[in-house]
Amino acid sequence: MKKGLLFIIILFVIVGFGGCKFMKVQNTLVGKDENVKAKWAEVQNQYQRRADLIPNLVNTVKGAANFEQKTLTDVINARAKATSIQVNADDLSPEKLREFQSAQGELSQALGRLMVVTENYPELKANQNFLALQDQLEGTENRTTVARKNFNESVQDYNTYMRSFPNSLFAGFLNFKEKGSFSADAGAQNAPSVQF
Repeated sequence: MKKGLLFIIILFVIVGFGGCKFMKVQNTLVGKDENVKAKWAEVQNQYQRRADLIPNLVNTVKGAANFEQKTLTDVINARAKATSIQVNADDLSPEKLREFQSAQGELSQALGRLMVVTENYPELKANQNFLALQDQLEGTENRTTVARKNFNESVQDYNTYMRSFPNSLFAGFLNFKEKGSFSADAGAQNAPSVQF
């Protein structure tokens, strides 16, 4: 009888410890998941700020005589594509992030071409509105870089915790999935060519 009671007590201790561990893992995963969502919201906030600045920049540039219309059209089209791709914070899969990052990269390239072309227009380079918008856009790009870095760090923390043993057992049971992060654009390791 005493052996049976001892066995039941040990069983309750093991089940109780497992239940506590399960709840701790769940609560920690929820907290890390919410942190990733908050960091993602900041990334979206910075990209939205950039998208909001672009129409003002394009309208200011349109005032320059004989400005290359194709460059402006490319920027407008890239902005439309970039703002049309929405990634839900509950589905930050690597595939969705690659699609989002690709569209944002196209917009960055179009803006880069716009800035290069504006160098040929002295009246535009002297326009205070253009200079202010250019500074705001540059600041936004810097804030976006910081937001993406913070997002990647939170994803790394979440993924590491979720994939560690024995947390991975509980994470799978609780339906927590690995999240994607930003990576360098294709060809980013190559130095850009500069010609004078």
